[in-house]
This record gives sequence, structure tokens and C-alpha cells, in this order.
Amino acid sequence: MEYRKLGSTGLMVSPITFGGNVFGWTIDEAQSFKMLDAFTGAGFNFIDTADTYSRWMPGNKGGESEMIIGNWLKKNGKRNEVIIATKVGGDMGSGKRDLSANHIKSGVNESLKRLQTDYIDLYQAHYDDLDTSVEETMIAFNELIKEGKVRYIGASNLSAQRIKESNDFAHKQGLQPYISLQPLYNLYDREKFETEYLKMAIEENLSVLPYYALASGFLSGKYRNEADFEKSTRGKGIGKYLNDRGLRILKAMDVVASEQGVTLSGIALAWLMHKPSVTSAIASVTNDQQMQQLINAARIELNNKQRSLLDEASRY
Repeated sequence: MEYRKLGSTGLMVSPITFGGNVFGWTIDEAQSFKMLDAFTGAGFNFIDTADTYSRWMPGNKGGESEMIIGNWLKKNGKRNEVIIATKVGGDMGSGKRDLSANHIKSGVNESLKRLQTDYIDLYQAHYDDLDTSVEETMIAFNELIKEGKVRYIGASNLSAQRIKESNDFAHKQGLQPYISLQPLYNLYDREKFETEYLKMAIEENLSVLPYYALASGFLSGKYRNEADFEKSTRGKGIGKYLNDRGLRILKAMDVVASEQGVTLSGIALAWLMHKPSVTSAIASVTNDQQMQQLINAARIELNNKQRSLLDEASRY
């Protein structure tokens, strides 16, 4: 396993991160445990979740994913062997996104309780809160670092400008800045990251941890027409990808996958892992077959011709 340095920290993480949004949503605790055992058993060590996962599921209130991970950590005693990332700032029932000091301080305590740990490796601002100044948010995060509850902080769906403002303030005040960025980025969704975030991420030495690496499953190749939308609970959200550009991307992926003898999911992940700015790609799996595909993806070496073909097919 080729581990990679997380930003300017001493943490070394696997090139693929397990996305915990499926825990307590599309798979139950028993299946979640099985997937986590297989993931870590293959040498991967990075797990990402959020306090809001999976609040959207009827009957859930948020925190279900963190609770499952916490129960798994308690059962196997692997806390020191894995890097746990979670997020704060999403709507947990108040009706708003919140990065105020009070919410961050109460949020971390709830997350620690659910995760059954006394520290979080990477605590991330999930969404921006324009009603709260970056100064208040950064001071609150750094107080958690001083208290030992959080090791490092990162940002997810904040604008590049707000991340830069946050880090400028942190540097001036001698505080720890954001060390990672979790953006939407994959073979289809390229433009926003590459035009808005990439330059800033390089300048700030941010580890990029893309989510929706498989574009909600579209890049797995199982959705080729509208009739395929019934194949999963995510199917209805695939329509936006099913256009000329999307089909062109799948065609190029088919070629590369055939040459490599792997699945399209593996190609999508390999494309991300070959990007110099990307530290670890976030992907979710729900069964043994998908897990094996994820494990195999970490071993794929794309040649220059294959990378160029994928870049050209997905250009915007």
C-alpha cells in the first residue's frame, strides 16, 4: 500500500478513503462492520464521515454513521490504526448550516461520544456559514486542537475565497490553518474544482480528498440509459450525467478498462489517484464485489496514453 502524506502533517493515509455516508443508510451496522473489516484488512486506513450522515433517511436524526464507526472501533480496538475524519456545520435539525463557535464546540463533543474516541484526526467544516466570520470559526477550531479533541482541521464545501481568508487569518494569528480540502471532483465533475480550487489548493498545500469519486455511481458504468436508474436508491440522481459528454466519458473508460482488465469503477478511482493534487479519493462500497473492485483500484497504473484519453474525453 502506497501511503500519502496528509497536507503538512505527519499523518500518512491510504490513497482511497472509505466514505461513511452509506453507514446507517444503504447498509446496516453488521454489513458496515464487514466492509470496514475488509477495507482495513486490505491495508487502507482512512475513513470519512460527518455528523449529518445519514439524517436524510426516514427515521434517522443524524449521527448514525458516526455511531456505527464508533461501535466498530470499540469492537476491534483499532483506533490507533485508522485515521478518522468527520465534519461539522451541516444542518442537524436547526434549519441552518452553522460554523459558530458554540455549534462547533457542542458538535465535536457529540461526535466524540458517537465515535467512542477522545480525539478526531481530521475535523472538517462541512458547509460554509456566511453568518459566522472566518475568525470565529478558526479560533473555535484551534481551541479544540489545544484541548486535544482534534488533531487537524480541513474544509469541504467552502468557497476558495473563504478558505483562503480563513488560512490567512490563521497564519497571522499563529493558529493552525485548514490542511485539507474535500471537494466534488471526478472524471465528470471537473470544471469547478479545476477552475476555482486547484490553484488555491496548491498554494495552500492542501491535501485534496475528492468526494463522489464515482459520480454517485455513474462512473461505475452501470447506468447507460434511463431504464438503468432503477438499479439502486441513487439511480434517480444520475440523469444529469446521462448526456453526450457523460456517454463519451464512459466510452473512453470502457477502452481503458478493457486494456487494464479492470472495472470502470477502478478506472475512475485510478484517474483521481494519478492527479498530483489528489491525496486520497473518497469512495463508498456496500458489498463484497464492490470492495474487491476498490481494493484492485489502488493497484492500477494508468499509462500516459490512457490518462490523455480520459482527460480528453472528459474535458469541459
